[in-house]
Amino acid sequence: MREASVCTLPNGKVAYRVGVSEDRNKRCRRVMEDAHTFQLDFNGVPGQGFFGLFDGHGGKSAAEWCGEHFHETLESCLAESLGAKPVVEILESAFLQADGKLAENKGGHSGCTVATALMLLESKPDRKLYTANVGDARTVLCRDGKAVRLSYDHKGSDPQESQRITDKGGYMMGNRVNGMLAVTRALGDTAMKEFVIGNPYTCETELCPSDSFLIVACDGLWDVCEDQVAVDLVKDVSDPQRASEILLQYALNNFSSDNLTVMVVRLEQL
Repeated sequence: MREASVCTLPNGKVAYRVGVSEDRNKRCRRVMEDAHTFQLDFNGVPGQGFFGLFDGHGGKSAAEWCGEHFHETLESCLAESLGAKPVVEILESAFLQADGKLAENKGGHSGCTVATALMLLESKPDRKLYTANVGDARTVLCRDGKAVRLSYDHKGSDPQESQRITDKGGYMMGNRVNGMLAVTRALGDTAMKEFVIGNPYTCETELCPSDSFLIVACDGLWDVCEDQVAVDLVKDVSDPQRASEILLQYALNNFSSDNLTVMVVRLEQL
């Protein structure tokens, strides 16, 4: 059985713990196109963290590339800014640079939705969480037992996104971009880049003592599980690895038809 990964500060205190569960969902999918990463002590700073989930479509190459390299792109963008830009702007730059690298390296068909969370220690013991996403992978924070969504679903069913597509000369059919893709923002998808852009939704959140955990998951979970239901299912589960397994099994039991990846980050008081 997989155990949670633990981020420990130099003084021995635990900053956070991470659990991840994934399943191809063999009833419905022949291949696994999801990828993920988490970086303990991100950028060499004890207690910081980066968490990323990449849900592929049209092949797995875009998601796999992001799982291996997105955090490197973000580190590079942070180094280049030298603190001169807001972190949410740096995150957007990382998304767009990663999108450009996929265009150079991976061709036109594969793409991936993305949900990322960057936890920084900006003034100890205070922590800030910077989240960004494209597509319908989602990030949900549990604050005082309540689900707080920190991402935005970029789907063809969204009126603003649909209008953006048609304003650019595309069309929507069955809530799909040009009748093909259900999400309106993603990394990769180079052949449709005029419409399926890589500009993320970003959010800045100052973490407080009532923030107990974070769920980062692909739409395979959220298609069959409301935000608050997910939080209620695991809010009393202290082990984030077990929590991720519970959420994954819930999705399977409720007939999710997609690949599944669920990451739970349990926050500890510093």
